[in-house]
Amino acid sequence: MTEPKQKLLIIEDDPGLQTQLRWSFDAYDVVVAGDRESALTQIRRHEPAVVTMDLGLPPDPDGSTEGLATLQQILALAPDTRVIVLTGNQERGNAVKAIAMGAYDFHQKPCDPEVLGLVIKRAFFLNALQKENRRMQQAQAESPMSGVISRDAGMLKVCRNIEKVAPTSASVMILGESGTGKEVLARALHALSPRAGQRFMAINCAAIPENLLESELFGYEKGAFTGAAKQTKGKVELAHGGTFFLDEVGDLPMALQAKLLRFLQERVIERVGGHEEIPVDVRIVCATHQKLKDLTASGRFREDLYYRLCEIVVTIPPLRDRPGDAALLAHHFKNKFSAQESRTALHFSSEAIAAIESYGWPGNVREMENCIKRAVIMTDGQSIAADDLGLSAIAVDEPLNLRQVRDEAEHKAIVKALARVDGNIVKASELLGVSRPTMYDLLNRHAIKAGN
Repeated sequence: MTEPKQKLLIIEDDPGLQTQLRWSFDAYDVVVAGDRESALTQIRRHEPAVVTMDLGLPPDPDGSTEGLATLQQILALAPDTRVIVLTGNQERGNAVKAIAMGAYDFHQKPCDPEVLGLVIKRAFFLNALQKENRRMQQAQAESPMSGVISRDAGMLKVCRNIEKVAPTSASVMILGESGTGKEVLARALHALSPRAGQRFMAINCAAIPENLLESELFGYEKGAFTGAAKQTKGKVELAHGGTFFLDEVGDLPMALQAKLLRFLQERVIERVGGHEEIPVDVRIVCATHQKLKDLTASGRFREDLYYRLCEIVVTIPPLRDRPGDAALLAHHFKNKFSAQESRTALHFSSEAIAAIESYGWPGNVREMENCIKRAVIMTDGQSIAADDLGLSAIAVDEPLNLRQVRDEAEHKAIVKALARVDGNIVKASELLGVSRPTMYDLLNRHAIKAGN
């Protein structure tokens, strides 16, 4: 069986041009509309992936008002549709306006069927690619690791380590700065484990007052304290059979550290105000942005508890140490929030991408997410500019040109070598592994003056 032809909608009020375009693109299943109402009807009925549209539509055949209004409604109905605008030589301004509204491309009249055919073919290809990407993203969203967006080798190694340790019963400590996604990895670990069908319970040790933390963890009996009107299970007990995630475990008070250690050793708990030992089967996963070894050395964290919790340690690199991930995440969040806010035509300017790549992101992925969401909401046009991001202390963009990168690296190495040997050219050339004539050539090329 032959595959069905792809749907192509041609919006044109001239019957002669309709016939010509229909004949030129007989490789497609061509549908024709002559005005706004019939165009929208065809969009709803056939959902074509690609549309060609004359901006001069009745009742304004000599202007562009009706055409632009039709374009706006088409993109509202079917945001993924690729609309190719056909314009006269004197209508370039209207074509640019249409592109700003979300049109895919424009082609000048009189139409060259061969060139327009290439534009249409590419539009169909990109539409199919977009659908395939969406399908892959949906498949990835069903994966436990779907929350991790990265191409960095270090971060991918972290993901592999999570996948390796997930099927085991080992306690896992996830280390990383605030905003790096520690809970995302903890949930992925749970989802990949044999306990995936049971509960995942989380508690932030830094967010709960010390006098309430014990009852939150282990529960309490009726009458244990003022306001304890009924017996209440703690988070550890509620996680029985599943995974218990202790976030910011470095903030756990010393008294509770001892009780947590006893639980880890004996796997039983006692509710506050109770005397009954209750066996609980949970897997413990912890996280902290603090350096636990330093806390242990200073006596603020029990050493025996440290070794109990750190059977497996996973360290998440900060966003600034993951080359390329800042731009990757920015596009991911832009697509996510653009879809939520119905602003699918948004894109980053080159200056905005440069700013994103140059910024240090001290708040890591969480700061990135908030920044892009704010930009998507507050940006007036279709392009997110550097100023829309609201980033401070933006560094100079690093070059991507290989020759420029090499020249800068050479310059830095020569300056460091000369500084290390106090300007001695013979010693500097030996340090760099080059001959003296080569060293002199390098000094001349980079306009560097040596002391000796």
